[in-house]
Amino acid sequence: MSGAGGGAPRVAAEGRRADTDAPRPGADAPRPGADAPRPGADAPRPGADAPRPGADAPRPGADAPRPGADAPRPGADAPRPGAGTSENDAGHDELYDRLRAYEGRPAATAGQGKDLVNEPMIRHWCEAMGDTSPAYRGPDAVAPPTMLQAWTMGGLSGHTDGTGRSAAYDEMFALLDGAGYTSVVATDCEQEYPRPLRPGDRITFDTVIESVSPRKTTKLGTGYFVTTRTDVHADGERAGTHRFRILKYRPAQRTRGSEPARRPRPVINRDNAGFWAGVAEHRLLIQRCLDCATLRLPWLPGCNACGGAEWDTVEAGGEGTVFSHVVMHHPSFPAFAPDGEGGPYAVALVELAEGVRIVSNVIGVPYDKVRVGMPVHLEFLVTDPDLELPVFRAGEGG
Repeated sequence: MSGAGGGAPRVAAEGRRADTDAPRPGADAPRPGADAPRPGADAPRPGADAPRPGADAPRPGADAPRPGADAPRPGADAPRPGAGTSENDAGHDELYDRLRAYEGRPAATAGQGKDLVNEPMIRHWCEAMGDTSPAYRGPDAVAPPTMLQAWTMGGLSGHTDGTGRSAAYDEMFALLDGAGYTSVVATDCEQEYPRPLRPGDRITFDTVIESVSPRKTTKLGTGYFVTTRTDVHADGERAGTHRFRILKYRPAQRTRGSEPARRPRPVINRDNAGFWAGVAEHRLLIQRCLDCATLRLPWLPGCNACGGAEWDTVEAGGEGTVFSHVVMHHPSFPAFAPDGEGGPYAVALVELAEGVRIVSNVIGVPYDKVRVGMPVHLEFLVTDPDLELPVFRAGEGG
């Protein structure tokens, strides 16, 4: 056992010099290693013939192991304070070993969609997303691929037919909660679409706990990434795969006021990098399909009207109106509040003069004065040294 005082007990006799002619008590019992001469044992050292006072008498307790030498130190196998129940004295993550035992176990088995794939739900989805593709209308309509997970959801009442979360899934999360990893945040998802879904398809699915990561430290805190994989079938034929990844973590301790609050960083990827490059130049760029000239914002890899993959950009003039808005009361977020205290703030859906919409903040008026139809114009706000965002200032008389 490493680091816990294991192995053969150490005795003080191993450290004495053999410099006397007189046998010591217990000399007939050879000590471990006594038959092997130590280097330099045949060459007498100066003063070796003159025994030192008391040299014949063993030191008290010399042959006796030190008290507790065989016993591990108290708490040696227990986690260090603050390390979580997963780490022992040698730094081994025992909790991770236990979590990995759940890999490959079902999270849900023989699940069934509550409804057949249907046209009304497809229509609601397309209206909410502003997706006008003709592929989702008419007698040969298919469901938008990104609706894949929607057909497996149990709604507010959940799946009541015994196809909900498995006991293994609940056990794993209880294990994480019991170890102090009580917070959760969704991090990303991946989907595959081998077959389109069509109205009338009966959806079935199975979900498995695909992987658990080693313990990771993030800005949010320390925890474990858990990935589940859902295999979706339509009338028994494989129609899609949905991987969903979350972080179960112990929140990092932060000292209030130790650093100024900062807004969340935008996620920049290959599909939207051009938009943020425009923002850096104080330009609000809108994608334009080269096949049908439809404008789109936010940026997408393909046209949501005709499916075309080629596009260029036009620059927004900057004028718009508040199409809709909400007032956020909780949780408090000081970075969004002008007073820095995290009070209520408004989030608006702004319709630009070009006909597309963007989510942003309205500045220049109190949160409770923002209203639908309010005219606004574009500005670029430096929120901190590393972030600049497009925002909208209320017009005069707004």
